[in-house]
Amino acid sequence: MAVGEHCRLCRVLERVACDDQSGGEGSAGAVVSTSEERSTRLADGESGSAMRAAPSPVIVVGQNGDLLERNKTTDLVFIAVRPGVALDDEVASWLAEVQRANARQPVRGQIARRSSPAPATPPDDAMAWWLLDETMEQRTTRLLEVERERTAFLARASTLLLSSMNLGRCMEVTAQLAAECLGDAAVVIHPPKGTTLTTVTCVRGGQVVRDTVAADLASIPGLDVALTWFPPAPLHRTDPATVPDWIVPAGLGPIGSAVVVPLRGQGMPSGALVLLRKSTRAVFSENAETFVQLFAAHAGAAMATARLHTEQASITEILTRDLVPPQLHEVDGIEFAGGYQPSATTERVGGDFYDLHPAGTAGHESFLVLGDVCGKGLEAAVVTGKIRNTLHALLPLAHNHQRILTMLNSALLGSHHTRFATLVFASAVREGPDVRLRLTNAGHLPPLIVRNDGTVDEARTRGRLVGVLPTVHANTTVVRLAPGESCLLYTDGITEAKGGPLGEAYFGEQRLKDVLSECAGIPGEAIVERVHMLAAEWIGDNQHDDIAVLAITAPRHQDTR
Repeated sequence: MAVGEHCRLCRVLERVACDDQSGGEGSAGAVVSTSEERSTRLADGESGSAMRAAPSPVIVVGQNGDLLERNKTTDLVFIAVRPGVALDDEVASWLAEVQRANARQPVRGQIARRSSPAPATPPDDAMAWWLLDETMEQRTTRLLEVERERTAFLARASTLLLSSMNLGRCMEVTAQLAAECLGDAAVVIHPPKGTTLTTVTCVRGGQVVRDTVAADLASIPGLDVALTWFPPAPLHRTDPATVPDWIVPAGLGPIGSAVVVPLRGQGMPSGALVLLRKSTRAVFSENAETFVQLFAAHAGAAMATARLHTEQASITEILTRDLVPPQLHEVDGIEFAGGYQPSATTERVGGDFYDLHPAGTAGHESFLVLGDVCGKGLEAAVVTGKIRNTLHALLPLAHNHQRILTMLNSALLGSHHTRFATLVFASAVREGPDVRLRLTNAGHLPPLIVRNDGTVDEARTRGRLVGVLPTVHANTTVVRLAPGESCLLYTDGITEAKGGPLGEAYFGEQRLKDVLSECAGIPGEAIVERVHMLAAEWIGDNQHDDIAVLAITAPRHQDTR
């Protein structure tokens, strides 16, 4: 059942609605069977016994079309008639035509009046008709067909409604399905914000139209209750003459019936669905209204889920905005470049991080930190945010790395979190053409210095990780970078990345040094990009930890004035 075509369910529902309005009276369907009796009185012998015991009416008709005989069951169905009555007059003209055609196979037709002939002795070549009432069977078949179509429609609707967690798309799908299969036009209205209403309108065979209107909820009876109350009121039938122009799509024509259906979900109103049918269509029957409410329950739940997802996504975006590592740039003649990749493609933040706090004035040190919190994912990101905020508050002490480590360690020990972290601090300032670095390693991997001749040195700084022991100690070393030289800070997401030809080898520190030796003299941004690229090739489709890389470079061409 595709959106955009007048679905079969709609036609079946209308047919059943017609049956409901007529009550099923005056149209008894019959499956008629025949059996020929020659020169035998039906009241005698096996044929006569079968006729008398038959649970269905049996009538015997002569060649001239007169009723000759009947069984007792016939008395319960037809009004008694005198012998010799014509088949045309008391039973059905279509059966008389079949009789005259001397048919010998079952036929179907309708009997408007039920009657029964009196017993008579059939002559040779008389024909016996077995009348089987199919009226209820046909109606039951139609009802079963409706239920099958309803089930298929709701399954299809659920798939379409839940295919997107976007609230606007969910409203569009609701309007399309309702217009194509339940009415001639549908309007989905979102709960109001202020004095305006967000509406999504669809006419059968047309395009979805989104709009924002300033309208009075009381202009449509039942709309204000559907949009503002919970538990919401049931479906509300609306007088077509009172439907305001703002809700009727252009070109729809005269309205024959209209209903307002609340869309329920997540303990509050999700919106309202207004269904419109043209005056040329049957009005909404009780059966159709019941199904409309069932569809509305599915749509309301889907819209509530989409709204909740949107709200959660917005909250997540706000909370993670400050957790994402910043974009680095050149500060006071020093190049800074960084790259970050979380362990899962569905996450933006994790346990690895870096930060740059530029110097307030020229000639003063810029403070950098790169760290790795135990674990990964959102829980590790929470600790990451705590560390970054604490370090930001301790910036006035940035000249004293040991003191910052001590105070940060105390803050982590006093937290309810049980995670620890490894860190590298770097204070960078330009001195003539060179860059002077003060590096302090607190339980982290050693910073690597890339010299212009391709040599890769480890900075001589060691210390304890933070967040575990009551005290933390680390030594600080000073490194000078000549123009073109770089210092690389990185996390174990690089060195412990598994991959390679067999998928089980670690990338390792030596392989990282070999890569860096080939990067002598190139800008820091290019070094970061190459390290990330080669690590990604090594990892392939394997899982990996968070990866963070930070490069500090002394530019080759620098104004030293």
